Amino acid sequence: MIRINPHYPKLQASYLFADIARRVSAFQQQHPDKHLIRLGIGDVTQPLPPACIAALHQATDEMANAANFRGYGPEQGYDFLRQAIATHDFQARGAQIDADEIFVSDGAKSDTGNIQEIFAQDVRVAIPDPVYPVYVDTNVMAGRTDAAVDGRYPGFVYLDSTAANGYVPALPSEPVDLIYLCFPNNPTGATATRAQLAAWVEYARQNRALILFDAAYEAFIRDPELPHSIYEIPGAREVAIEFRSYSKTAGFTGLRCAYTVVPKECMAWDDSGQPVALHALWMRRHTTKFNGVSYPVQRAAEAVYSAEGQQQVRALIDGYLDNARTIRRAFEAMGFACTGGENAPYVWIDAQRDAWAFFDLLLHRAGVVCTPGVGFGRCGQQHVRISAFNSAENVANALQRIRQALQ
Repeated sequence: MIRINPHYPKLQASYLFADIARRVSAFQQQHPDKHLIRLGIGDVTQPLPPACIAALHQATDEMANAANFRGYGPEQGYDFLRQAIATHDFQARGAQIDADEIFVSDGAKSDTGNIQEIFAQDVRVAIPDPVYPVYVDTNVMAGRTDAAVDGRYPGFVYLDSTAANGYVPALPSEPVDLIYLCFPNNPTGATATRAQLAAWVEYARQNRALILFDAAYEAFIRDPELPHSIYEIPGAREVAIEFRSYSKTAGFTGLRCAYTVVPKECMAWDDSGQPVALHALWMRRHTTKFNGVSYPVQRAAEAVYSAEGQQQVRALIDGYLDNARTIRRAFEAMGFACTGGENAPYVWIDAQRDAWAFFDLLLHRAGVVCTPGVGFGRCGQQHVRISAFNSAENVANALQRIRQALQ
């Protein structure tokens, strides 16, 4: 008989955003005339940059001509995009990343979920709390833990991120092998300094650990003192894999394009203690299970790095950052402690009550959708995440509704 993967039933009852969708759907059925303002899921709302649209159209037209038609492309990505990434995103910041260390994909969510496949079953995993759920759930699916107890999975090392530490977790007090970090952080909006990242790099070097660094929101950093990449830290090439995305940078949530950087010096060890290059392992996995991002989409991503694209992308992000600052100031004026909203598109709010209760309050009394923090982990209880991905008009209307609902 056909049997299921025995680790899937260990997953907690529902995925956070599916749970939110069910509650919102029920509300809309009960109140079909109520206009909802969605400040929950981190989906962009503004159109693609014109430079990307032009490149997308041109590349699509090429596909209509036999002389220029392209079939399967290289699974790792076309050279024109990989070189643009290496030059603009890394080398321009003093981070020595080569084009052939870059793997283009359909999303950072996919890559952060899939990367764990190349590591041993018994690696010790360190996961921040609160955390993007994909990091946790894919390791559960892989069988690295048993069923959750009181909301946490045994065997994982949870790194508490709270107001006390500025939502930047401390180094683990016990040995770990695989470390997930995300800065600017989803969901808290917190950022890490060079000194803080340097401490993590040194920990990984001393303990033969590996950092999985999710930098999907790096384009929102405006503080010149903050690093955009972990590879700006000396020694990180040996101990870190970095994930980037065009989803929030250039509004590609509907196009799907991202990339992962695996430096050639980055090592893990086999059962006999011999070093193995992770670049070669990820190359094998990537080329076996992925057929590449479409040519027109990669041309659109390349256009992000043009002079026009850079201006247009910055304008998009500036608009979302304006929303984030407005949201944070409004909630602080209402007496709530907040983080994020600066160098990040999310505002993390201490709701001073149960997270789902606050979610329901905003939904039913204000018609505003947020994200309950408890869905990101135990440390997210009594918090909600507000997303800046909407129009300035909708943000202003949402805040007005929320003020009235909380009076």
